[in-house]
Amino acid sequence: MSLLTDSNLHVREVMNVVNRQLATRPTSEPVAQSWARCVNEFKLDPSRFSPPPVLTDYELSQRREAVSDLIACARLEMTTLYQQLADPELAVALVDAGGVIVHQVSSMPFAEAVAADGFRVGAMWSEREAGTNGMGTCLAERECIAVCQHEHFYPRYTSLTCSAAPIFDDRGEIAGVLDVTSRSKLLQQHSLVLVGMSRQMIENRLLDARYRHANMIHFHSRPEFVGTLHGGKLAVADDSTVLAANRSALFQLGFRELSELRGRRIEEAFNASLEDMIARSIRGSFHPITVYSANASNRFFLVAQTPQNSAGLSTRIAVSAPVPRSRAPEKRPPPRIDEIAHLEFGDPLMASQIQLAARVVQRKIPIVLRGQTGTGKEVFAQALHSISPHASGPFVPVNCASLPENLIESELFGYRAGAFTGAQREGRRGKIVQANGGTLFLDEIGDMPLALQARLLRVIEEHEVTPLGAETTVKVDFQLVSASHRNLLELVHGGQFREDLYYRLKGVELTLPPLRERVDKLALIHHLLANETDNDPPELSPEAQHALLTYPWPGNIRQLRHVLQMAIALCDGQLIRSEDLPAEITQRGPQIEAPAAAHAPAQAALQHQADDADLSALNALQLKERETVLSLLDEHRWNVSNVAKALSISRNTLYRKMRRLHIRLSHDSAAPDDDDA
Repeated sequence: MSLLTDSNLHVREVMNVVNRQLATRPTSEPVAQSWARCVNEFKLDPSRFSPPPVLTDYELSQRREAVSDLIACARLEMTTLYQQLADPELAVALVDAGGVIVHQVSSMPFAEAVAADGFRVGAMWSEREAGTNGMGTCLAERECIAVCQHEHFYPRYTSLTCSAAPIFDDRGEIAGVLDVTSRSKLLQQHSLVLVGMSRQMIENRLLDARYRHANMIHFHSRPEFVGTLHGGKLAVADDSTVLAANRSALFQLGFRELSELRGRRIEEAFNASLEDMIARSIRGSFHPITVYSANASNRFFLVAQTPQNSAGLSTRIAVSAPVPRSRAPEKRPPPRIDEIAHLEFGDPLMASQIQLAARVVQRKIPIVLRGQTGTGKEVFAQALHSISPHASGPFVPVNCASLPENLIESELFGYRAGAFTGAQREGRRGKIVQANGGTLFLDEIGDMPLALQARLLRVIEEHEVTPLGAETTVKVDFQLVSASHRNLLELVHGGQFREDLYYRLKGVELTLPPLRERVDKLALIHHLLANETDNDPPELSPEAQHALLTYPWPGNIRQLRHVLQMAIALCDGQLIRSEDLPAEITQRGPQIEAPAAAHAPAQAALQHQADDADLSALNALQLKERETVLSLLDEHRWNVSNVAKALSISRNTLYRKMRRLHIRLSHDSAAPDDDDA
């Protein structure tokens, strides 16, 4: 049967269902209603396909800015969902309430294949624009829905299967839709289940982000579900009024809409006051406590927590809670988040990481910072030191990647006089001893030799260090902060990092987002401009501002600071124009394989040099292969199509090879799952 015949049959099937005539295959009620809306309300014709309209870069940036907190809360869950499904012929997409795709995670080949049909970031996939489809129909139905192949309105999309779930905000309104679209021939029911679970996690993150200054109550009728995906969550003000709730909380308390609960006092839901619940949670070390509903008909298990940056209520509770007679309670100062607030300017992910860090550093928990080169890991570590209990001590940074392997041991652990040839006569204190009473910052910890990892583990566990050549140990006490641009868990699995050290270092892991993913770039730019000038900072022209906001920043904040320093030096007066910015910021070409300008090879070479920090993950054979590919790229002036022909492989295969070998073109610095890719 020809494709044309299949298309005609599908069009006839749609019209038969819309006109309530005999259908050849069963059609679900939501799909039938959607087809009817497309024909009768939106005046669409299934035989006349037109791809969904795509927003301009400026329109898309405005759209993404409006839902920046939603994107920030969804990124991690989307990546995790994509990894769980483990299907290269699949994309995880996030659309806003208007049906515009604002973020997408997929393999590069699949993204390129479906982009031809309009499935890409910036495209509008409401029913009005794209007919019946997972994202648009989910928005219309406000329910989880699966649209399988022939259930799409247009024949062009009958090779796709979509599973979509609506994301509701704290007001009970749809904030967006999480969707999985694949070329699977069978409807995978587990996909819809996983999408629904990921949706719930995004909703919980969104509630946390929007009510970070509120008290949080986690509860469930079963103690093992408290604080999990299925648990109820309430945001409560200091005056005990309910501000927001997730859907699990509404269901368990017997409410259908948030409006029925919002504004009520917490005592109308439970038979305990807010202060009592918090005090009991503290005394129980935040294990679930037992409470009952206000009418005593239902029992719940609950954990109540004060906001991480709120001192008032915590102090009130600490005074009223009974004190064990055996010893006085340990008094910890509240986290001084205001003293490290300069690290973020409105980005929800950075804000959440700062709050978490400020809390755990008070308990001397080891911290691992993960982020790309230039994201400000050392600045973040210094800020943590300034609010830690060890703030009065020294901050001692050690870059494990910059020290030669034969020197890192003596640099870290120190040595006694005459320990080895060339040693200083008086011996030397190591960095660990220098950090006693302060903070030890181990940057690029993933590059520490295996032999020294065992010694470091012993220091952490026993709180003492033995210098080289010495027989006596030195007691040490410090806050440990480690950092790496590499995935330490992957290094563990590859045998390059000790598993026991990994779990000892990772009291908590914080992720510093790359600059291109931060939604507070403009505020950060103004902050850096103010810091670089003694008087009034210069303004940005609209063209310069647009260039700075849309550039992918492979060098992150470090690169941004250098660019702004140069722009301040070059600008004439108090206005930075686009001509004051480097060429790579303002002259990025739209095509990846068309470096027609004379500077393109040098620009691409500059980019792959910027990624040299990643080369430690490659073995000798891969390094040789990388050298060969780079040579061919230089020979063909970085024309990817010509290099692929020379190697007798497809362009997609070459792109994958380049990513595996850490070779990236100037505007290809983002990972395949990034919007910019």
